[in-house]
Amino acid sequence: MESLVFTIIGNDRPGLIEKISTIVNRHSANWLGSSMAQLGGKFAGMIEVAGEVEQLSQLRDSLEELNRIGLTLVIEKAVSSTEHHPETQLISLFGLDRPGIIQEISSALAAKKFNILDLKTEITKAAMTGDPMFNGQFLIEDTNLDQSEGLTETLEKLSIQLDIDIELATESTIGPG
Repeated sequence: MESLVFTIIGNDRPGLIEKISTIVNRHSANWLGSSMAQLGGKFAGMIEVAGEVEQLSQLRDSLEELNRIGLTLVIEKAVSSTEHHPETQLISLFGLDRPGIIQEISSALAAKKFNILDLKTEITKAAMTGDPMFNGQFLIEDTNLDQSEGLTETLEKLSIQLDIDIELATESTIGPG
């Protein structure tokens, strides 16, 4: 068994996910995981599928037909990791939006050698004022307990510096997603 990861971006329209899933199913590949969204009027998706080598080769060829309908496609063989990731932590952020929030947080995490596994952000309007509010979640992997030292203090400093609320939760306190 092997797996492929592919990304797709293009103009959003009804039936797009159905078309992709039909192609995957036609080649008996197993849909392992995905993240898809509409951003700026565009469909953007990342999908991981698994199957036998021959199935995936044929699937790769069939996916290329998506280019003909105006979608941009990148397909890569997945890298198998045998490492056990003992703990993940979720960093939640909320506050007035401004440029640089993602850069500041990701820089602090990179300095501590944390790997960002998932990042979700959105801008909403404040209920009373209508001001743009930043809402984000970083799922990070903590593979070395030594790198956790000082993370809470770093996030507290960033919270003050960026004037946003930052909360840290370990895997055991993260509910089902």
